[in-house]
Amino acid sequence: MACANLNAASSQWIGQQSFTQRRGSSSSSTRFATRRVSFPIRAKAYSEELVQTAKTIASPGRGILAIDESNATCGKRLSSIGLENTETNRQAYRQLLLTTPGLGEYISGAILFEETLYQSTTDGKKFVDCLLDAKIVPGIKVDKGLVPLPGSNNESWCQGLDGLASRSAEYYKQGARFAKWRTVVSIPCGPSALAVKEAAWGLARYAAISQDNGLVPIVEPEILLDGDHPIERTLEVAEKVWSEVFFYLAENNVLFEGILLKPSMVTPGAEHKEKASPETIAKYTLTMLKRRVPPAVPGIMFLSGGQSEAEATLNLNAMNQSPNPWHVSFSYARALQNSVLKTWQGRPESIEAAQKSLLVRAKANSLAQLGKYSAEGENEEAKKGMFVKGYTY
Repeated sequence: MACANLNAASSQWIGQQSFTQRRGSSSSSTRFATRRVSFPIRAKAYSEELVQTAKTIASPGRGILAIDESNATCGKRLSSIGLENTETNRQAYRQLLLTTPGLGEYISGAILFEETLYQSTTDGKKFVDCLLDAKIVPGIKVDKGLVPLPGSNNESWCQGLDGLASRSAEYYKQGARFAKWRTVVSIPCGPSALAVKEAAWGLARYAAISQDNGLVPIVEPEILLDGDHPIERTLEVAEKVWSEVFFYLAENNVLFEGILLKPSMVTPGAEHKEKASPETIAKYTLTMLKRRVPPAVPGIMFLSGGQSEAEATLNLNAMNQSPNPWHVSFSYARALQNSVLKTWQGRPESIEAAQKSLLVRAKANSLAQLGKYSAEGENEEAKKGMFVKGYTY
């Protein structure tokens, strides 16, 4: 969607206008603020379990396989190899992924779409049990997608808070132990202060509700690759977005030790004339994280955001060349699945080869999490970019 001309009279945006103060500056409000005392985070029934789940997912040499695409998006993937978008075909593809022998060596968690959480293999074994047997934690996408944000610069907000508590309780009963909520921020559209605040507040409410129901929340404000801006602009926006996110997470009494983050890497816009090296991306990304993310957070699980399979792995490897305050790993969808789909092509006789392809990518990113990956021997297919302007799940 094209961005409207920014209207300074109705919308403030990062780097152009100052943000509205959260509290008034009157003497009475100042006196009230000085009398405020700190309140401890209220005890949660699942606190110990949340911390343990987060630590399990953020374990050395492992990351997350994201297969939580909506039915419509999964249909696009299937159509790329000539398959119809039917439940049977979606089940077949996800069975291929989730029953890959040895996957748990490199994958600690798998994010599922609601349909998949309740599905079984053709032999009748629940997908959740397939994951548990492989020592992989089942997760669930809980947001209801992006819709236009009124009063913004053609930006969006993420819906899904209505009924989230009851849905989360049911997901927990079904075996899910962590959740994902994806909202987005667009740099070409500003971003407006309204959009940033809406994204941060929605993520914080979702995180609090998830923890109350035993699910570790993955906090994901994706800063889209769209645009021709330099890497410095991405850093500026990312710092503002994450400062807002952590402000509202604290306001909502979210247990930091029981969350995981899924940030975008700090890169230039996809249409910028100069491409950044993995070392530069690592430098800017880690600078942002060290300025904004408390060390209490156990894991940073990066999204690939349309980078090529090789790029996503190289950038992750560059960030793990020295110790970090948190587990720095991956939560990839396209950057793990692209080669798999092209190998499978919907043919039963190609399932084993496709599963080996998944293991190749999973192992590469496992090595990158440990800072030991080498791009030597990568095929040309893995180097092809997967950026799609205005990409949606």
